[in-house]
Amino acid sequence: MLDMQFTGSSSERAISFPAGSARLQGRLFLPLSPPRAAVVLNGATAVPQRFYQAFARWLAEERGLACLTYDYRDFQTSAQAHPRHSSATMADWALSDQPAARAEMRRQLPGVPLWVIGHSLGGMLMPLQEGIDDIARMICVASGLVHHRDHPWPYQGLARLFWFGHVPLAARLLGYLPGRLTGFGPDLPAPAYWQWRRWCTHPQCFYPEIGSTLPPPDWRRSGAPVDLVGLADDPVCPPVSVLKLAGLYGQDAARFRLLQPADFGLDKVGHLGAFARRNRAIWPALIGEAG
Repeated sequence: MLDMQFTGSSSERAISFPAGSARLQGRLFLPLSPPRAAVVLNGATAVPQRFYQAFARWLAEERGLACLTYDYRDFQTSAQAHPRHSSATMADWALSDQPAARAEMRRQLPGVPLWVIGHSLGGMLMPLQEGIDDIARMICVASGLVHHRDHPWPYQGLARLFWFGHVPLAARLLGYLPGRLTGFGPDLPAPAYWQWRRWCTHPQCFYPEIGSTLPPPDWRRSGAPVDLVGLADDPVCPPVSVLKLAGLYGQDAARFRLLQPADFGLDKVGHLGAFARRNRAIWPALIGEAG
């Protein structure tokens, strides 16, 4: 394969796979020896797959784990047009794209134990999905049921602007979330923003939609152990929001772990920093292993 890259103790290549009517672009990281598990890394909202590249390469090179990263439909490398023309929702990303990534990993590495690492959105709706029965391990990092009042100040002020200030006005006027214009980050489809806003401004998040627009959760179909990993200094998905997710997976399956940056010699980690190369000292703890 022409795009295959070797990095010494691992290899990586670009892949493309279907997700319903969409086609997703991803990257597969492989150890040079047979992998002990195949990891699908579900990214956070508005975080491109390239952000996870260093972590995925570390999994392959130092932990013997294959890893698939990818971009959700109509975002970054998986975008087909300007987000103004997209009808993609958060539910599409979680209920269609995430299962499609697992299906592709099964095709690439049949018979290898399947792990899922979900960052933020990447772990929120897993119990609602089809095709979870063969997941051997689930790790949710900075993933939870967030209400805007859960955020600590001063971040809560920024969140209120994002949901009730100039950002929804801009999204309504332009027909998409102008992330770059508002200082948020990448642009996003308007339907994804409005659904995200509805969930994060309701005390019960997406629970009121279960049974109508969302399927019921049932993690018992998997039975895999679930690590809920919270970061003590995360203002976006604070520990109280991570703990709420335990009820969705089931108290018997879920184990909450709170990581303190100082325990790893780090000044701060936050919401996105858990996967940043500068904070690689915390990576073994994310997957529950010693450094």
